[in-house]
Amino acid sequence: MDSITYKDCTIHFNNDCYLAINKHLKKHNFSKIFILVDENTHQHCLPIFLEKLEANAEIEIIEIESGEENKNIDTCVGVWNTLSDLDADRKSLVINIGGGVITDLGGFVACTFKRGIAYINVPTTLLSMVDASVGGKTGVDLGHLKNQIGVISDPDLVLIDSYFLNTLPANQMRSGLAEMLKHGLISDEAYWNRFQDLSALNLADLDELIHQSVIIKKDVVEADPFEDGLRKTLNFGHTLGHAIESYFLSNPNKYTLLHGEAIIVGMILACYISSELSGFPKEATNSIKALFLGYYGKVTIDKEEYGPIIELLKYDKKNNHGNINFVLLEAIGKPKIDCKVDDDIIIDAFEFYAS
Repeated sequence: MDSITYKDCTIHFNNDCYLAINKHLKKHNFSKIFILVDENTHQHCLPIFLEKLEANAEIEIIEIESGEENKNIDTCVGVWNTLSDLDADRKSLVINIGGGVITDLGGFVACTFKRGIAYINVPTTLLSMVDASVGGKTGVDLGHLKNQIGVISDPDLVLIDSYFLNTLPANQMRSGLAEMLKHGLISDEAYWNRFQDLSALNLADLDELIHQSVIIKKDVVEADPFEDGLRKTLNFGHTLGHAIESYFLSNPNKYTLLHGEAIIVGMILACYISSELSGFPKEATNSIKALFLGYYGKVTIDKEEYGPIIELLKYDKKNNHGNINFVLLEAIGKPKIDCKVDDDIIIDAFEFYAS
């Protein structure tokens, strides 16, 4: 598959990944290399990566605990201190090997340590390959509020090796697939139609679909790097999805939802709201709901939880001037940004989801 370049970052795929990074290391003569992993990628991915790495610089491994609950400033402080203790300087390189928690947090750590050192992302989950790999968004959560602290800064390289997907459990694969489904809904009906029979997809299909998903996001980000307009369309399903994810994360009586699991709920809700407010066909909403629930199952959200979830919407990063901004659909591939939605329609959407 062809490499994809946007701004100063190049995304490489499969075997080309290792040719690219080894060439990059020879060119830049980094003083030290720090590889950030969690306990899962340390065991399953790091040995494969190191076997193919040709590095003259000293390599140090930094491990953090996996999970969204560890994507916070305290973890960053721990990594910053470790970098300092191990004599990292401005010519050091950070390589982040993991899912979105690792690439978001590791990118933020690199961008802020000594006012910015180089970093490379090696996404190992489907979600991070098609979402975190493009756009330069780095950062951490503030308590249970998603991605409140961070900067936009691109890595030198992104290396997408689909071999790492063999290490993932099924629920993590489904979580990543949610972002690919979103890309289809907001941008390309032909791409969306490829997902109508999910059981028929094989790994070769997946490689091609990952590549296409990265192109879709790259084109959006390139046109609107700082989310002034078009890039907001990537938040389809995320306004309520993030609120649901945060509510489940903060409530001790709830299990933790994976990002994609929450976004699937958010997209069903957004489709219903789109049918009510922007002319999206009701039959399309019904068929999307059936497809998503058939593959993901239904998340139980009780009526008394609607209010607390809606309350969390005010923390959404896309808000401005006190307004909560939704992305809706007029048709598949035709999104509409900065839509205002009354609470009673959101409650109706929850009832539609539960029905």
